[in-house]
Amino acid sequence: MDVFDDLLRGVRGKGAVFGRSVLWAPWSLRFTDAAYLTLCVPLRGAGWLVPEGGTAHRLRAGEAAIVRGPAPFVFTDDPATSANSPVREVHCAPDGDSGDHPDAAPAGELAGPTVLMAGAYDVRAEVPQRLLRVLPPVLVVPDEHDCTALRDYLESQIAGVRPGSQIVLDRLLDWLLVCTLRDWFDRPEADPPKWYRALGDEVAGPALRALHEDPAHPWTTSALAARAGVSRTTLAKRFTELLGEGPVSYLTGWRMTLAADLLGRPELTVAAVAHRVGYADAFGFSAAFKRVRGVSPSAYRRGIAGELPESREAPAG
Repeated sequence: MDVFDDLLRGVRGKGAVFGRSVLWAPWSLRFTDAAYLTLCVPLRGAGWLVPEGGTAHRLRAGEAAIVRGPAPFVFTDDPATSANSPVREVHCAPDGDSGDHPDAAPAGELAGPTVLMAGAYDVRAEVPQRLLRVLPPVLVVPDEHDCTALRDYLESQIAGVRPGSQIVLDRLLDWLLVCTLRDWFDRPEADPPKWYRALGDEVAGPALRALHEDPAHPWTTSALAARAGVSRTTLAKRFTELLGEGPVSYLTGWRMTLAADLLGRPELTVAAVAHRVGYADAFGFSAAFKRVRGVSPSAYRRGIAGELPESREAPAG
C-alpha cells in the first residue's frame, strides 16, 4: 500500500458506458453530470475537449484524457461547433445504461467515424480530493506505455454483449484511469505532487509507504528511519526536502484527512474515529484536528451535514 493506492481506493466508475457515443460531424456533447473526475477515451476518430472557461485540448484515438470537475465540459468535433449548432446534454447513467443522449450507442455497436468511451468518478471524499487538487483542469496522455493492450481489450468487451459486461467495463476503466494518471505524472511537462516523487526515493519512499500502510501506528522518526535503513537525521532531512515537512508532521496531516472522511459516518463517535487514526483519546485527537483543519471534529461533522460551512481544505500535496 502506498499513498497513490490510498488516494484512489474507493474511487469507482459509475455507469462507465454512459459515454459510449457514436458520432458524425458536426457534433458537440456537453457533459453536465457534475462528476469530479471524468475519463474520456476515443476508441475511434478525434475531437476537442473544451472545459468551461478553459482552453480547448485535442483528443485523438490512442490517447486518454482526464477532466477535473465538477464544472461542465464539452467534447466536440470543432471548438466552433458548440457556438454554431445544438449542443447535446450528456448525463451519467447510474444504472449502467449508455446514457440519455441521442448519440448513445446500443451495447455492441461501434460503427461510426468517432466513438467515445467515458467514465464518471464521484470523488467527493477527502482522501481522493487530495489527488484531485493536484490535477490540471484537463490532461491528455498519449498511449505510450502499458495501456495499449488494455485499450484493445476494452474495445473487444464493448463490441460483445455478455453477462456481467457492465461490471467488467467499469473495472477496466478504473484500470485505465490509474494507467493514465501514472503516465501523466511521469511526463516531463507534468508537475506531480511531492508525494509522487518521494515514492521513488530510496530514503523517503520506504518511510512514506510505512506511514500509509499503518497510519494508526505510533510512528516516530527513529522507527521510520530504521524502516528506511538510514539514520534519523538523514531521513528527517531527505523527507523534508521532498515533501516540505517532516515525517511526523506529514503523518498528522494524513491522519486528519482520514479522520475527515470517517467523521462523515454517523455511526462512529469522535472517540471511535480518534482510535482508528492512532489517537488514544478523543481529547488529543480533537486538539490535533482543530489545529490542522481549523474546526473541531464535532463542528466539522455538523458542517458535512450542512449545518455549518465546510472547514478549510487540506494541503494539496
